[in-house]
Amino acid sequence: MQRNTLEIIMGAIVLLAAAGFVSLAYEAADLKGANGYEIVAEFGSTGGLSAGDDVRISGIKVGRIIRQELDPITYAARIVIALDPAITVPADTSARITAASLLGGNYLELMPGADETMMVAGDVIYDTRDPVSLTDLLGKAVFSAGDAQ
Repeated sequence: MQRNTLEIIMGAIVLLAAAGFVSLAYEAADLKGANGYEIVAEFGSTGGLSAGDDVRISGIKVGRIIRQELDPITYAARIVIALDPAITVPADTSARITAASLLGGNYLELMPGADETMMVAGDVIYDTRDPVSLTDLLGKAVFSAGDAQ
């Protein structure tokens, strides 16, 4: 009988630990809805961004990427962003895709301008910078070093 009690206690501890990990993963994933107002940024390439990635200003998360679309006329990548309603950005804001670390993972960085007019829902950011591919840079460096000899 004592063995069954011990097994029940250990099983309860394992279940509580599993529930704790699920709760922690949910908090870390930040799976809240896409609250905020939506703006669009047009890029030549998305550089590995995907829905749910962060949108940051000065390194601070202010929104998330909702979806990506292809403009059927210009073939530009349109990234739809949901910004926190408490954050307003000037109309001359620019955007760039930045690597979060050397191991991968990108985010969209907004660089606010100085315009007094603020962006509203549905506005488009045309002043964007496409991501720089590390593999392309390494390839250029390797092949240009071979040409110098």
